[in-house]
Amino acid sequence: MNSSRKIIHIDMDAFFAAVEQRDFPQYRNKPLIVGGAPDSRGVVATCSYEARQYGIHSAMSSAHAYRLCPQAIFVKPRFEAYQEASTAIRKIFADYTDLFEPLSLDEAYLDVSNASLHQGSATLIAKAIKASIKQETQLIASAGVSYNKFLAKIASDINKPDGLYLITPEQGPDFAERLPVEKFHGVGRATSIKMHALGIKTGKDLKELPLETLQHYFGKAGLHYYSISRGIDNRPVNNCRIRKSVGVEITFQQDIKAKQDVIAQLQSLLEKALSKIAEKQLDAHTLTVKIKYHDFVQITRSRTLPHVITAASTLVDILEDLLKNTDIGRRNVRLLGITLSSLENKAGQTRSRQMDLFNDCQA
Repeated sequence: MNSSRKIIHIDMDAFFAAVEQRDFPQYRNKPLIVGGAPDSRGVVATCSYEARQYGIHSAMSSAHAYRLCPQAIFVKPRFEAYQEASTAIRKIFADYTDLFEPLSLDEAYLDVSNASLHQGSATLIAKAIKASIKQETQLIASAGVSYNKFLAKIASDINKPDGLYLITPEQGPDFAERLPVEKFHGVGRATSIKMHALGIKTGKDLKELPLETLQHYFGKAGLHYYSISRGIDNRPVNNCRIRKSVGVEITFQQDIKAKQDVIAQLQSLLEKALSKIAEKQLDAHTLTVKIKYHDFVQITRSRTLPHVITAASTLVDILEDLLKNTDIGRRNVRLLGITLSSLENKAGQTRSRQMDLFNDCQA
């Protein structure tokens, strides 16, 4: 375990909603929901803390959110405003360290192990970053400080909003033991169900199992769970992340069913995805179709091509082939999506220029 590292996780509090409340005073101190309209099939992108008191949360359907809080204010996302705020925040990060890794517009890891500011204290640096963000953007951030990424991220969530929490190297292993497995990095819903079936409910339960047992049940991830249950996470903070895919999707106001309508929508989505990767000077070889039926059952179908994916109009046969052995034409479709992956630059080399979720890194 490398206990000499000093990692900060910064997580903006209710970011989209906070930007809206900052820019529009009439929204302040009121239940605000950023996302789809309540009479649409939209979802909650995020919501203010006033709305969260009613049980509303991200990814909830807007219609359900309205039922929980009819007096809530619903607004459409303004991504340009959020992008602008995120850029300002990242400039603040750069004042403290060159090693910061954006995860999305509203959160990032910072490695301040070699920082000299504030006597090299990661806690004091985190406090200063929070103050700078508030002063320069009028937005509130929470911060977690620890010796690895896993525990820093956990720490940032402990005293939200406007939190600052430290987990020391001495506290880390015991802290990890007490965590429910759902809180562990890399443990999603399906894995947590499997773990519960095996009697694994906490980090302590994980820690008691031999590495061989964890590898038997969870394959390559077994070593990760073995380490993380002991508070060990050696993942470095990268200046940026390599973009692995580009995706677009659409949720229909009314279900569609006819195969020709599905094909037309997929072609339109594919053109949008191709436009996105063209802006980044990328080519793709793998095409994935995502289908969500009216009853929320979701499937995906993928095809990796020996040549670069080009105009959508040339791929009708492939799209039709991907729809074979599905229920297209027999079941109503609620959502369609297209993802392009196996990315490479226009020169034909595997993509190595690092980007975050929305734009080229500016670190």
